Formats: sequence, C-alpha cells, structure tokens
Amino acid sequence: MPSVVGLLEQRELTARRRVDDLREEADRLQAELALAERKWNEWGIARSHVGEVLAPGNDAVVGPAASEGLPAPGVQPARPEPAEAAKPKTVVPVWRAGLAWSALSVDYQRILQALSDRNRLGQGALTCQEMAACFGLDPVPGKVEALRSKAKRLTARGWLIEPETGRFTLAKDVAGQRGGS
Repeated sequence: MPSVVGLLEQRELTARRRVDDLREEADRLQAELALAERKWNEWGIARSHVGEVLAPGNDAVVGPAASEGLPAPGVQPARPEPAEAAKPKTVVPVWRAGLAWSALSVDYQRILQALSDRNRLGQGALTCQEMAACFGLDPVPGKVEALRSKAKRLTARGWLIEPETGRFTLAKDVAGQRGGS
C-alpha cells in the first residue's frame, strides 16, 4: 500500500506537469498574439499611408489605382473632404445658428455626416461602435473610445444630443442646418 506522502508527491508532480504544459501553451499563444498584433498594426499603418497618398489635393502620382481614385478592396471609400475644414486638434466651437460644419475638423465632420445620413434615412441614433463600423474602423476599444470622446465633446458643445446613454444623434437645429450658411 502506497504511503500518504507518496500519493501527495505523485499528485504534486501531476499538477506541476499540468502547470508547465499550460505555461508552454500560454507562451506559445503570447508569441502568436504578439505576431498577430504586429501584423494588425502594420496593416493599419499601411491603410493610413494609402489614405494620405489618395487624399484629395495630393499631387503625388502613385500608380494606376491612385489615378483612378479606386479604394482598395474591402476599404470603405472616403468621402471627399471640404477644403475649408478646420485643422485637426482645433477646439470644437460651441454650436450657434449659422456656424458651418467646416468650423470642425474632418473627424468631427465625419461624425456629423454619418448622423445626418441616419437622420435623413429615419434610422435614429448611433452608438460609437456603429460609428466605428460606418467609418471602416475596427471596433476595438481604443477606436470606439476615441469616437466616444469626440461624440461627447460634440454633445457638450451643442452639436449632438444623447437621447439614450451611449447613443448619439444630431441636435435639432444642427440637423436642419447641415453645412451652415
């Protein structure tokens, strides 16, 4: 008959082997995750560079796809940006009658345009995850929270309203104005 200490040692050895196996698997998954994140980041950078090259007003000739103005497969076509848009990182002004959307940077104008399209189609308010999908962004927390921050800022300045927590739509007067006067 085996001793109690012998049985405990056997169980401890089995548990240690299981822990070692799981650690090896976790290390393998961590390495695989790091590789996948690096590739994902590289694709995001590539998309960003292509967006810069294909941006209106860019005189660089890149190739036939750029000269034809065709978006890459699977990439949502970008709307033309107004030439008079405010520069990125500018302060969002408080909305007032007669203030054009061009007072906002392009990122904020995209949000207003998406919500305007929803209003026009009678589809109601949007969540930030739905906005991310509209813009062709991955619905990862960083992107969604960046949109939420912008939407909250637009709400605080009177451009948007939040009829339900986390759902945004154009403020009544902004919806009727569209691009200002």
